Amino acid sequence: MKLGISLFLFTVFVLVSATRLSAQDTRDPTQTLERLRAELNEVQDKEAELKIRLEQLDFDLKPENIERYFNGFGSTRPEELRESRRRQLQTEKDRRIAQLEQLASSRGRLETAITSTEARVYQQSALGAAGLHGGQTGNFSLLSLARTLLGIAVLFVVVGGLVFRVVIRKRRHI
Repeated sequence: MKLGISLFLFTVFVLVSATRLSAQDTRDPTQTLERLRAELNEVQDKEAELKIRLEQLDFDLKPENIERYFNGFGSTRPEELRESRRRQLQTEKDRRIAQLEQLASSRGRLETAITSTEARVYQQSALGAAGLHGGQTGNFSLLSLARTLLGIAVLFVVVGGLVFRVVIRKRRHI
């Protein structure tokens, strides 16, 4: 029984892997380019917001501004309050700097993707859409056909093995 389930799961895996999977974005390159540019604008907007917040944090971290923050508060330990406020602001500043670094790397990846997509758009316009897509589809459909035939062959072998095993078990019990 366990062998039958294992063979069935293996067959399903082979058939699923036989289907055409494409890691590339199959949409129109001009649409992809527009989407990437929109994402780049969002990243740049977030970077600008973070830079503004970092400037505010730098201003708030100045000792005179930390002291001014607690004017009007009555406390027996103002030094502890100021140190706590400074640590809180510094922690937020460190988080914002890390976010800014992540956004900078995202911006770099997006700029690279935009450059390569612009090159594809240029190639598509230079070669014509039919010429560019015609060559790619033929290779993918041949590969997909080969995977599908392989999957069918494996399915027949697995089903044949299961039938053979059932027949042998029936003969042993007779």
